[in-house]
Amino acid sequence: MFGGDPQRTGWAKGETVLTRENVKGLKLEWKTKIENQSKELTSLSVPVITINVPAPGGFKDIAIVAGSGDKVVALDAETGKIRWQKQLAVEGTPKNTNPNWLCPNALNATPFIDKRRKTAFILASDGRLHSLNFLNGEDVAPPTRFTPPYGKTWSLNMVDNVLYTATSQGCSGVRSAVYAMDLNDPARKVSSFVANPLGGAGIWGRAGVAITSDGKVLAETGDGSYDASAGKYSDTFLGLSVKDLKMVDYYTPANRAWITKKDLDMGCMSPIVFPWKGRELVAGGGKEGVIYLLDAKKLGGDDHSTPLFRSPLYTNEEVDFASRGFWGAMASMEDAKKNTWLFAPAWGPQGSASPKFAQTYGETPSGSIMAFKVEEKDGKPVLVPAWRSRDLNVPEAPIVANGIVFALSSGENTRQVSEAGALYPSKHRADTSKNAVLYAFDAETGKELFNSGNTIGSFTHFSGLAISEGRVYVTAFDNTVYAFGLGQ
Repeated sequence: MFGGDPQRTGWAKGETVLTRENVKGLKLEWKTKIENQSKELTSLSVPVITINVPAPGGFKDIAIVAGSGDKVVALDAETGKIRWQKQLAVEGTPKNTNPNWLCPNALNATPFIDKRRKTAFILASDGRLHSLNFLNGEDVAPPTRFTPPYGKTWSLNMVDNVLYTATSQGCSGVRSAVYAMDLNDPARKVSSFVANPLGGAGIWGRAGVAITSDGKVLAETGDGSYDASAGKYSDTFLGLSVKDLKMVDYYTPANRAWITKKDLDMGCMSPIVFPWKGRELVAGGGKEGVIYLLDAKKLGGDDHSTPLFRSPLYTNEEVDFASRGFWGAMASMEDAKKNTWLFAPAWGPQGSASPKFAQTYGETPSGSIMAFKVEEKDGKPVLVPAWRSRDLNVPEAPIVANGIVFALSSGENTRQVSEAGALYPSKHRADTSKNAVLYAFDAETGKELFNSGNTIGSFTHFSGLAISEGRVYVTAFDNTVYAFGLGQ
């Protein structure tokens, strides 16, 4: 799944092939062009991989990629050869008859692979869930309604045979909400929680929802009206019960009204859950440019507005709603000395008044990965700035493996509005974007260990990375899947 686990840590704990010593030898092993219809700025999902699958000819590693045009492709993860591909049938017509980069009427959710069931779960643009045998693409079960049609869904998650997704941004009139489907139920019952019945409160973090060990489904919402007593939870961390998605906890920043007023919504970021000193912490943020640490057992304290830690402003002192702040998803790891780390994709330069990082690698006008150690002060966790990477052009969600942080400089032109106030069309943004670049950094120092240069032929939009068995996978807007490895 996106981020590798239900907590969305982005930490590939089992990866041992790539090391800090050999990662400089990464090279393009293969690239495969997918026959997919790009829609606005949306093209291919992040690949999801399953390994050591018994198949004719031996054990295989399989990568599943879903395309914006409701195309699903299974690739041999070692060679890039297409094993099978399937065009999903979709029903109905989008209410949004003038698609744009915000509401592209596209398949948008990263799939989920259930190895035990030999099933890839794909959420099509029409809101129906497809269950496909990942060996041959055949339907394991009939398509089942999961979300309202064309509501722009996000990465699938699953715990205890309950599948989760989120909708956002009011596309085709669909309210922003979290959805759960119980796969143990023959009828595949669906539960939902609407973040704000009046609209807004978009849940559009790249990783969708995260799930705590004690059974909370977490999501960050975006701008909109707010009244917790009336069920209006804009610019808030939601804590919902598993299966039935009832509100059990939440955290709303004390300056929520200002965040909403300035369009600095937190819905652009997915929360991350990770252990620390016998506790479970939640981290998140958004366009404002600060990071919150919350107690997974009591998100906002007794008043729902008290975090364990609120960082200083690390980016976006310009108060820019479109191209600054923290976007996408973070990653976390524990190093050999039992230090806990948090890696955050920052858009734009570091704030001039923010705490200094112990190690930096030049100015970062376009963005960077910011690395923090989670340390203890007065009995509570705090973020200590450790290193800031070289300049990255609008970084995607990082992943970490074997002491290496992998990051993707997306190359995307994220400017939404012209100087005259006109909304830029998707074609303008696509035509003025640059190629994406894959980077590898030492997770403890930020030293650059590898970059892919001009190998990737296009930019990425709201994407991410996958890693498995010594290969790092990237998808680009030109509908190409790239696999980087050591070539062994």
